[in-house]
Amino acid sequence: MTDRERSPVPVRCTPTGGPPPVLLLAGEPASARAAREFVRDHVRHHAPDASDDHVETVVLVTCELVTNSVRYGTGPDDFLRVVVDADDIRTRVEVHDPVRRRPRLRTASAHRTRGRGLVILDALCPGRWGVTDLAGGKSVWAEVKAT
Repeated sequence: MTDRERSPVPVRCTPTGGPPPVLLLAGEPASARAAREFVRDHVRHHAPDASDDHVETVVLVTCELVTNSVRYGTGPDDFLRVVVDADDIRTRVEVHDPVRRRPRLRTASAHRTRGRGLVILDALCPGRWGVTDLAGGKSVWAEVKAT
């Protein structure tokens, strides 16, 4: 038996295609920060020519989607999933959570301290966001056009 047969070369199991497109997060407020870092890294890798404005808009959209999901779409011990698809034309962000209740766009109010997330989303992604029912909940998604 040769030395090569006795001690095989270790196989590396790390992906070579950059950051993965999916991130699983706990349904807690700290997850918004992790989601922002995740999408920033993902877009910078998969759409390297994206402008800083595009990347930061995607980060803001993701933060709003995740925050809404944590507040209204998860309970104790629930998880949410962030799915990102970026290219030179647009970046799509989806946030999946286990609650079927759909978010609703509220009119802006100076009296409320919350409830502006979908107003912001609608301003950043006019006509390019929505909700899709899933077997175990829903997906709220948005697309940001490349700038």
